[in-house]
Amino acid sequence: MEPLRTHTGLVYPLDRTNIDTDQIIPKQFLKRIERSGFGQFLFYNWRFDKDGNPRPDFSLNDENYQGASIMVAGENFGCGSSREHAPWAIQDYGFKVIIAPSFADIFKNNCVKNGILAIQVSEEQKQQLVKKAEAGSYTLTVDLEQQVVYDDEGFKVTFDIPEYSKQMLLNGWDEIGVTLNYEAKIKQYELAHQ
Repeated sequence: MEPLRTHTGLVYPLDRTNIDTDQIIPKQFLKRIERSGFGQFLFYNWRFDKDGNPRPDFSLNDENYQGASIMVAGENFGCGSSREHAPWAIQDYGFKVIIAPSFADIFKNNCVKNGILAIQVSEEQKQQLVKKAEAGSYTLTVDLEQQVVYDDEGFKVTFDIPEYSKQMLLNGWDEIGVTLNYEAKIKQYELAHQ
């Protein structure tokens, strides 16, 4: 995975609550086993009509949000089933950071395991970000090392993250990568216990 330290990106506002994993990536697209290629199916039932044509009334299809890498969403983001395909789709589409008042626990953990930073802010702070992003071409900077989100207009908020999750993201590690950091000690242990 790619390390995430400081990221500045275009903000996409999705001011909906209780967005579940079936809305993020519908079940008919879960047959693939590799992690790539899911971005095209992100929010599929909202982005496309029954014939597969882009819906002009869904904001992610708006050219003003093309290339967005930071999503601001409503509370309880990622609820529903525990499918890891949801963060795969979000990441494959190009999002590196999701900001919301709350997340489903399993979804938030899956984000960290897949290199996505999920940041919790207050409802009021989320509304400020949504309003700015809906006005168009709004960028934010996320500094994971300092645990702060800010813009050039005076918005600034700190966020909490468990140290283990922070280190995984800062170093671009997944759980296998963390284990490999101890490879020499594991080999030493194995040799001592043969």
